[in-house]
Amino acid sequence: MSKLKIYLASPFFNDYELECVKRAEEILFSRGFDVFSPRLHEVRVDMDKNPALWSRQTFENDRRFIDWADVVVMLYHGAYSDSGTAWEAGYACGTHKPVVAVHVGSDPENGSNLMVHESSRTNITLGELEDYDFELMPSKPYTGKML
Repeated sequence: MSKLKIYLASPFFNDYELECVKRAEEILFSRGFDVFSPRLHEVRVDMDKNPALWSRQTFENDRRFIDWADVVVMLYHGAYSDSGTAWEAGYACGTHKPVVAVHVGSDPENGSNLMVHESSRTNITLGELEDYDFELMPSKPYTGKML
């Protein structure tokens, strides 16, 4: 049986987001999965010299690896969450890939957009990612504040 291929969708624009994505990478790699994380696989075109090329290549690379993946794990920081991460999860859902929403928002009042938690196969925490059964993919509904 081949290794499960996971695309890790997450923002990494501030210290807290970086801490969360690094922890998720650590968990997924330690479990033996084949993981594509845009943070670790950034397009190396000089963004300042050719922003249009960098933008196109980043988009195409990320989309190609969502297509490659068996499942998308999305780190979701609640309603404020990154639009690129939301797009990645939406694209995955639209192509019938299961999405595991990992709720990491530090403010429970922030809540979850219904389009995110309803389109996800399950809604778990970062701690639950350590033991989540990717073979059975059990469903868990979101129960927090909804927007």
